[in-house]
Parts: sequence; C-alpha cells; structure tokens
Amino acid sequence: MFKMGEVSKKLRLNPQTFYFYERIGLMPSPQRTESGYRLFSQWDVDRLTFITRAKSLGLTLDEIKEILELKEGKLLTCRAVYERLNKKVRAIKENIQELQVLHDELLPLVEQCQINLEQSECVVLDPS
Repeated sequence: MFKMGEVSKKLRLNPQTFYFYERIGLMPSPQRTESGYRLFSQWDVDRLTFITRAKSLGLTLDEIKEILELKEGKLLTCRAVYERLNKKVRAIKENIQELQVLHDELLPLVEQCQINLEQSECVVLDPS
C-alpha cells in the first residue's frame, strides 16, 4: 500500500487531484489507516497512471470515465477503444481547422498593425 504523498510524488499529481477524481467517480474511495491517512493499492496507482496517460492524450475526464466503466464491465474491446480514439482524432482535426481559419483571419490584422506601429490610434479591430 502507498500513502498519498508517495503516489502524488510518483505520478506528479497534486493531492487535490486525487480528491477531485474521487468526487467525480473516476477513483473509488481509498482505504485508510486508523489515523485517517489514505492508502492506495497498486490497482489504484495503475488506474491513476491510466487516467494521467489518457489525459495527456487529450481525452476528457468524461471520456476517460466512460472507458474505465467499459474496462470494469469487461466490455473494453479494441473496437470500443478504436471508436473513441477515432472520434477524438476527428475532433482534434476539426479544432485544427478552426484554429487555422482563426490564424488566417488574424494574420492580416497583425500585418496591418505592424505596418502602422507608430500610429497613436489603432483601428484594425474597428468595424469597417
């Protein structure tokens, strides 16, 4: 069994993150010592490691929770993971396209500002 500080240090997670994950149902309530210290099993550490990895891949906490529920129900097939990850990839592509449009809209404004850096009043954001 591991204490909160050990797990927090190992996974580089703020202890408040543990409380939050427990509150939203991503993590079950851990065992406690007689003095009330939280104890984490290797299963808990593995689960937290999975959550951390999934977050680093851009999955939301709701998406992670859904995957964990499938895993616990022994329904986490490669198809289920494929569908979720493919959906995330499509969302990322859409986000990139939206950001590219925004970039393309901002770039001429930046260039116009650069040309007029010495003017006392900037009007590039004013409605035409």
